[in-house]
Amino acid sequence: MELGAFSVSLAVRDIDASKAFYEKLGFAVFAGDRSQNWLIMKNGPHAIGLFQDKFEGNILTFNPGWNSDAEPLKEFTDVRELQRRLKENGVTPVAEADEDSSGPASLVIVDPDGNTILLDQHV
Repeated sequence: MELGAFSVSLAVRDIDASKAFYEKLGFAVFAGDRSQNWLIMKNGPHAIGLFQDKFEGNILTFNPGWNSDAEPLKEFTDVRELQRRLKENGVTPVAEADEDSSGPASLVIVDPDGNTILLDQHV
């Protein structure tokens, strides 16, 4: 099951302090909007999102339809198809994509340890 680009979305208390810390590890701002309290940072193919006051807890994020540079893929498994497969495998989403829609959509699942996983399709 191809889930798309992977990143970790971190719920941070102070986005500027977190940005400065991750810059020391070699990460650089790739995307985002500091005025809205979110930044995406990359170090080579590795991406992290810094989100202040957006959600509680860290989130594992997959982006169907994107490569690691947030560029659209010609072929990918649509998030609604991933949702169908997950349900067939006994995984119940806590937030679902509208199966009658097309284009951007997302779904949220939670692993047995309570970790949130977001499948967030932007194309």
